[in-house]
Amino acid sequence: MYQDYISKAQVTRAYGELSGVKTAIEAALFENKEPSLNSNDQSSTKEFIGITAKPTSNLLSDAEISAKDTWSQANGGFIQGTMGDNTNSGIAGTKIKLTRTPDGAWKCTIEGVTGKGWKAKFMPTGCSDK
Repeated sequence: MYQDYISKAQVTRAYGELSGVKTAIEAALFENKEPSLNSNDQSSTKEFIGITAKPTSNLLSDAEISAKDTWSQANGGFIQGTMGDNTNSGIAGTKIKLTRTPDGAWKCTIEGVTGKGWKAKFMPTGCSDK
């Protein structure tokens, strides 16, 4: 039971870390710039959003972001993080994806790793499975 509590807390914290960059993504899009995971991107066309492809988080092992042209399409753009090896073994590899629709609404989906110990109760409020 304690390990389940830790797993839920880790997923919720990683979700919070990813959610924290939504404002930076919105600001970049407002300025007609491409949101970027590269800390060296500060130009007239790209804007670093505060998280890199290899986050310094002890919970997320990597992050990815969609290309600029997808943010205005019907499916919208996304930022996704993968839970790393410093998390409980049952949630390592879990993917947290935040998708933005063209009208600015955000949706969270979580893909737990089947067979590793993922449980639906680890899902943060406001998120759903694939």
